[in-house]
Amino acid sequence: MMTHLQYGKEGLQVDLPTTNVTVLAPRFIPGLPDERAEFRNAVRSPIGSKPLRELISANERLAVVIPDITRPLPSDRLLPWLFAELDHVPAENIVIINGTGSHRINTHPELESMVGGDVVSKYRIVNHNAHDPSTLKSAGRTADGREVFMNREYVEADRRIVMGFIEPHFIAGFSGGYKGIFPAVADIDSIMHYHRADVVGHPRSNWGLLEGNPTQQQVRANGSLLPVDFCINVTLNRSRDITGFFCGEVIAAHEKGCEFSRATAMVPCSHPYPIVITTNSGYPLDQNLYQAVKGMSAAAQIVQGGGLIIAASKCNDGFPGHGNFKKLLFDHGSPQAILDTILAPGFSMYDQWEAQLLAMIRLKSRVGLYSDIPADEVMRAHLEPVSDIRRFVADELRHISADSPVAVLPEGPMTIPYLANHATA
Repeated sequence: MMTHLQYGKEGLQVDLPTTNVTVLAPRFIPGLPDERAEFRNAVRSPIGSKPLRELISANERLAVVIPDITRPLPSDRLLPWLFAELDHVPAENIVIINGTGSHRINTHPELESMVGGDVVSKYRIVNHNAHDPSTLKSAGRTADGREVFMNREYVEADRRIVMGFIEPHFIAGFSGGYKGIFPAVADIDSIMHYHRADVVGHPRSNWGLLEGNPTQQQVRANGSLLPVDFCINVTLNRSRDITGFFCGEVIAAHEKGCEFSRATAMVPCSHPYPIVITTNSGYPLDQNLYQAVKGMSAAAQIVQGGGLIIAASKCNDGFPGHGNFKKLLFDHGSPQAILDTILAPGFSMYDQWEAQLLAMIRLKSRVGLYSDIPADEVMRAHLEPVSDIRRFVADELRHISADSPVAVLPEGPMTIPYLANHATA
């Protein structure tokens, strides 16, 4: 059976050696027929808020936070529409903050590709750097007394707008909302605390869960330490067309968007599968193994214990440049050894959370990886290198049963399957 996987920029055609295949994809929603007109309607008749134009005065300093290059938000379309709506605010009063969180900063060519050359030339854009204290300023303290620092430009602004897109998220339940602020513009110590092992490993820190999710609770508590005046969230289809706008007060707009996303992106399954093939939704989400864990996590929701996940993720950037994720994988002889280290009292290492999640997935199932990463490095990461997906699946079927069912998530974590007898809300 021929199937198309989102992989890199071009995609990947795979001829699977079986017809007992279930393709799990989000319900396709066509893009809005006039995105700009719908944007205008959404910000002029927002959810739980005054119209955007009434919130921002011409003499106020405005910070607009956007996601970095690892997120597919169409900032190149949204930002010109936003600034047209706020044409009474001089360009020199506006700063665009690239919310990198703990990721690397983006290059000038990358910023141009994200927001467009006109926006780059007209507006000031700063890359958030969680590791540089000189660029940070206190945003306040959490309920338990921890001081949180955020990007100085963000803290010192008079008005703040957060932009993002909503999809199920593997620990926060859903992306979007206050997640565009925290951890996107936070300091590295706060990000580390946010990703601590007991929260990442909590059973409610999972796809599609908001209620009782300790990760989402932190996102909202820390993200709201400073007032966010307006939220611009969208949902997207596989063509990166906008399918919905959810704009206004942060929580109200976000929860409305999460309802929409849950109905379109989460797919019930009646039984687990011995083989699940997944992706990380192609470019720009599948550029490194660190991000690719999300697609594996989506597959892990429905794989049988001891089954096989095959992840097709280009990983052209290999491992993240800051190294700890790779170090944790390479320095341990097994997934259990990784978890033993991370869960040890007092242990704390930057990027431990993604290694923890990968180890948890590996304890449940085998994971094969089709990617640009050299085979020896794939094996050191406790994964099985896959050079030919068809042949790999054929070999697995010979070992189990030729008619064993195979599930395919061609869009990776854009689709979140779940076992129908497990709660998702």
